[in-house]
Amino acid sequence: MTDRPYHHGDLRAALLAGAERALAARGPAALSLRELAREAGVSHAAPGRHFRDKSALLDALALNGFERLTSQLAAAAAEPGDTRDGLLALARVYVSFALRNAALLDLMYSRKHEPDAPEELTAAVGRLLDTMMGIITEGQRAGEITAGDPEVVAFTVAAALHGFAAFNSTTAPEEADALLPGVIDVLASGLLPR
Repeated sequence: MTDRPYHHGDLRAALLAGAERALAARGPAALSLRELAREAGVSHAAPGRHFRDKSALLDALALNGFERLTSQLAAAAAEPGDTRDGLLALARVYVSFALRNAALLDLMYSRKHEPDAPEELTAAVGRLLDTMMGIITEGQRAGEITAGDPEVVAFTVAAALHGFAAFNSTTAPEEADALLPGVIDVLASGLLPR
């Protein structure tokens, strides 16, 4: 038997990348710190320096997903344009992320509801909602979105996008993207006749 090294250049990042690949391929139940250590070429004890157990690994994976998604949403929100353009840009980012990372997104939302979810995860969810609320509050200030609680509006937009992504999980990304302008128009104009 060959001894495996304990040290690795960036073991935490390697473990998270391996966990994300395994999650997409086999689901969260199949994740194993021992297997991830083997794939990273380190001893089975080495992951313990970064994750006390599988639950901590799953929390870190969810946190990483929220941070990546929020970063992408923030970049989209910073693009010039009116509120509708901003909402469409956010929608495209969210749906694209959801379609490319379905297993990760499921994990992200399931971990945030765990009774012992770490504060960092709760804060990351808050930053994601703040990013979405930013475009809502800007739209309200510009008179492009009706007045009201921006949190309720942002929650409605987020729920619609999450549902849209779930319903289109087997749709080709370009087909889903082609439907998004209509979805944003319905969100922006409402359902009642004017």
